[in-house]
Amino acid sequence: MLVRADLNVPLEDGRIADETRVRAALPTLELLLDRGAAEVAVCSHLGRPRGPDPAYAIEPVRSRLAELVPDPRVTVLENTRFNAGETANDPRFARELADERDLFVEDAFGSVHRAHASTVGVADLLPAYAGLLLERELRELGRLLDRPERPFVVVLGGAKVDDKIGVLRNLGGRAEIVLVGGKMATELASRPPLEELRALLPVDVVAAAAFDPDAESAVFAADSVREGWTVLDIGPETREAFGEYIESARTIFWNGPMGVFEWPRFADGTKAVAEAVAASDAFSVVGGGDSARAIDELGLADRVTWVSTGGGAALELLEGKELPGVAVIPDA
Repeated sequence: MLVRADLNVPLEDGRIADETRVRAALPTLELLLDRGAAEVAVCSHLGRPRGPDPAYAIEPVRSRLAELVPDPRVTVLENTRFNAGETANDPRFARELADERDLFVEDAFGSVHRAHASTVGVADLLPAYAGLLLERELRELGRLLDRPERPFVVVLGGAKVDDKIGVLRNLGGRAEIVLVGGKMATELASRPPLEELRALLPVDVVAAAAFDPDAESAVFAADSVREGWTVLDIGPETREAFGEYIESARTIFWNGPMGVFEWPRFADGTKAVAEAVAASDAFSVVGGGDSARAIDELGLADRVTWVSTGGGAALELLEGKELPGVAVIPDA
């Protein structure tokens, strides 16, 4: 078997800082072993190296996976991006991965929005199937698009507005309301209104005299921030308003922090949203990236319905785009 997993984990001093994605790969690997696979070769990218780079060697992940699945039938191949043919979807590299394999299992949801050799090319060479994680991701995220129970509340934050405009349009037209925080809120406030989008922007914010975790800070009305100050979080009135909408929801999707949550003084907005989502008995999905990290660090991940492993892939799916790594799986 050749399994494309998503082992693209953060490393700190050569060690795995967050092994969520490694653990998410385990059910499919264990199923294949239980079903009698003679060999399971696992491939994944790690970081964004431009060719071989010791800083992005797969060894820390290989070692940890060997501890979690101590079976000699499992091997972890080197970082796929060490080969230039990976991102170019080079047939020669795809053939190298597929040689001597009988089946291909796509389980890297976080990478299926990329048409790479290890996500698309090998599926042209081997019988291709969806892994358990990929199936679960498609099922849970699909519920947001297929007649979600109402009220449907979408919470969007973070800094990359352009990456989420498509999601704003697609989900915004389906949801009762979109709650917008983070840098997104500041940028959207200065843009022409999006048609058919029911959005609530912050009424108050926490701003600082400089982009620094220890800078002087204060709460301002959203339209009255002191000149030269930087907005770093939503304010207390906005946190309360967002919480009320989340409390009333029957379906929730959250992607993106409400501010610079890595700095404790500016984490209250993100924490408030995370706690409100966790306290709700609605169907709730947290969409990868920083929001997934935040809810995990707060110890609340087991109180939401689903925490997605794919940031960009989840957004493109919810935007309505076809995912290349899914399109090549016949029954996905």
